[in-house]
Amino acid sequence: MNTSKPILIIGAGPVGLVAANLLVDEGIPVTLVEASPDLPRDLRASTFHPPTLDMLERFGVTDAMIAQGLICPTWQFRDRTEGAVATFELARIADETNHPYRLQCEQWRLGEMLHARLKEKDLATIRFGTRAVAARQGADGVEVDVVDADGNSETIGGAFVVGSDGIGSVVRKAMGAAFEGQTIPEIFLTVSTTFDFREAMPDVSNISYISDPEEWFVLIRTASVWRALFPVDSSLSDEDVISSGRIERLLQGAHARAEPYEIRHRTAYRVHERVASHYVEGRMLIAGDAAHVNNPLGGMGLNGGIHDAFNLAATLTEVIRGADLATLKRYERQRRKVALDVVQQTTLRNRAMLNTREPAARAAYYADLRRTVADAEAHKTYLMRTSMIQSLRDVAAMA
Repeated sequence: MNTSKPILIIGAGPVGLVAANLLVDEGIPVTLVEASPDLPRDLRASTFHPPTLDMLERFGVTDAMIAQGLICPTWQFRDRTEGAVATFELARIADETNHPYRLQCEQWRLGEMLHARLKEKDLATIRFGTRAVAARQGADGVEVDVVDADGNSETIGGAFVVGSDGIGSVVRKAMGAAFEGQTIPEIFLTVSTTFDFREAMPDVSNISYISDPEEWFVLIRTASVWRALFPVDSSLSDEDVISSGRIERLLQGAHARAEPYEIRHRTAYRVHERVASHYVEGRMLIAGDAAHVNNPLGGMGLNGGIHDAFNLAATLTEVIRGADLATLKRYERQRRKVALDVVQQTTLRNRAMLNTREPAARAAYYADLRRTVADAEAHKTYLMRTSMIQSLRDVAAMA
């Protein structure tokens, strides 16, 4: 197949940057289009699972991520009143991965490393401040209409187009793919504070899910701050959700202290659980949030998107080197199954556990977690699934 035309990649988040680096490393030209004027430094996803770190080793960035981040060898389910219910020890999968831990490292750090690497490649064209507004395909290529920061319109052509352009994906819409699912009723409020929650809970893990029948929350420690996530009534105004008074009340509820909490960052967002009806349409493909979105409970979204990018790039390389165009459907079968069976189900199950109010149901769930942790084989099996190692092995068997 003619590889003189570039692969067009819409969206320069971690998924788009991973796909671009992988394709360029295979000698395939890419044009990366990003609406923002530069890489954003917002505090979004920060959890990297073991197999994702293994994958990223090929780019030479994993050691730098570890140096800038925080290794988390355990994670917990806790009860607000009872304390630790189950502590999962990632050392139990040390024989399955080079990185038996979760790494807390802001995703923008990975983005900057991958961008710096891509800039050194002659086969890569990177266009910031360029917004894709429409896409279409023909028998031997694709076209994407873009608008630059000055409002100038242009049409760029390529061999294929990859949409890693998020929940509002232009590429997904051009494919005619439905985005089926639901919007979760709560708003999720994320707050970063300098307070060290180990002062209040000495046995707390760096990643802890705290269940409570009235108001659950999540605590995640990074190298510089603790991040707390709370569900908030969606009927409230945006101003009320992120107000200092509400944030202080929520944090005091997590741990009462005489001094007010110092806040470094706050954001609120609506959460969706959606998976596209298909990931491939001819020469158009989608990955990451363009293909599936979910709540952040478990750190599945970012990692699943990066796994998409590795699968997509490998499959697309096969096609460019002579495999039938229909081979791309294998990528769809494999990664869509993971989104439905692993990513979405895990995040929904985590939310259900945290949100359960019926005492008998809560007690049964806690008992099941305790049995899992106490049994060595069950403990490892659980970690293989929640660390996303098992899903990678399962889809490889599908090939």
